[in-house]
Amino acid sequence: MMNDIFDAVIMCRECREEMAKSEVEREGFIFRVMECPNCKDRILHPDDVNAFNQFKNIRGKTFMVKLRVVGNSHAISIPKEIVDFINEPHRQMKRNMDDMVKLCFEDFETLKLRFGE
Repeated sequence: MMNDIFDAVIMCRECREEMAKSEVEREGFIFRVMECPNCKDRILHPDDVNAFNQFKNIRGKTFMVKLRVVGNSHAISIPKEIVDFINEPHRQMKRNMDDMVKLCFEDFETLKLRFGE
């Protein structure tokens, strides 16, 4: 298993103080950060930045899926691109696809799937 870069001691380039681990939320996404207690300079974890960029690439994208009949229910398949993003092993916000998914109508033409809380 590889070591995480944030497990190392990181010194602030401005103050020469040791930075502390913290978290920051942006657009519903939790980033791990190293923050200087003195000048409040922050370094975002590169894995979280990469995951957020992947999220931005698929957010708002329309996927064409088929509605299928399975027994007495109807089913849609979730595109692999979305499943891979949800199950990406390096993300803090990892979700288990075996968990229940919440489904609700937002309006007459909008059906919403929600993974997690």
